[in-house]
Amino acid sequence: MTGAMNRARLARLRLAGGAAILAVVVWRLGTGPFVDAFGKVDANSLIAATAITAVTTACCAWRWVLVARGLGVGIPMRSAFAAYYRSQFLNTTLPGGVLGDVDRAVRHGRDVGDVGRGVRAVVWERTAGQVIHIILTVLVLFLLPSPVRSSMPIVAAAVVVLGLAAVALGRRLAHGGPAIWSRTVRAIAADLRDGVLDRQALPGIVLTSVVVAVGHALTFLIAARTAGSTASPPTLLPLAFIVLLAMAVPLNIAGWGPREGVAAWVFGMAGLGSAHGLATAVVYGVMGLVATLPGAAILIVNWLRRDAQGADLPDSMPWPPSTAAAHREGAVRG
Repeated sequence: MTGAMNRARLARLRLAGGAAILAVVVWRLGTGPFVDAFGKVDANSLIAATAITAVTTACCAWRWVLVARGLGVGIPMRSAFAAYYRSQFLNTTLPGGVLGDVDRAVRHGRDVGDVGRGVRAVVWERTAGQVIHIILTVLVLFLLPSPVRSSMPIVAAAVVVLGLAAVALGRRLAHGGPAIWSRTVRAIAADLRDGVLDRQALPGIVLTSVVVAVGHALTFLIAARTAGSTASPPTLLPLAFIVLLAMAVPLNIAGWGPREGVAAWVFGMAGLGSAHGLATAVVYGVMGLVATLPGAAILIVNWLRRDAQGADLPDSMPWPPSTAAAHREGAVRG
């Protein structure tokens, strides 16, 4: 009961945080940038965003396949691709911005008979992507001029220190800490070794994460152009990475909140106008929603398929239950 209450409070906090950020943005800039942005979205920008999202979704699905395989809960690429599209649509339409990933993790875990490991595969897959994105953001902000460029040496040093401290703390807890912490650290280390840092998986995880980050940044640049920006790509690219990094903050309403607030701030700091930054973020949000509509189609097809079959089969399972059981037994033996 306490765990459920804490999760409910956390969900309310996320929504309240996103609503508060949007309220401040509207208070400072008004509703004009929102209205103008919606009017500037055109067919060309939506087609471009949809095409880029198809590529980034395939890369995300492949990354998930690699991590899940290392953790012994493999999933076919076709099923991963469909499930990832579905999760992205849910993330962009449901409060919190993460419920699609939760659904994806639990469904896959049930399919393979190990919910815990299925959830961990999704957590490590998303974490690996975020780590690569942070590294790319630091590199871009080092190389290209931006409002935060002068602070980057301090930021980079802080990231390195925190990373080394985390490794040192993990080693200490694994060998001399309380039993529950030791087990937890060893489990994390095993997941990282098998699911992320494995020599066969790591190159693919890095490659797909880089393509995903570049794809999202390119979509943001298209959104900026659609919103009316005339700034050069080298000027916009650092701003794009900053805004995209802010989107990982879990205080949002279906993705809305930190993205708009940080875009308004960083565009204003760069001399491009806070209102224009807000309009760019709004255009990006609309483009992202339309680009994930294939996920809605997958949801509808799955519902219709279950109704036609008259059974509640997991909609991400591409094989019959008997084959799935054999797959699980083979994964355990392996």
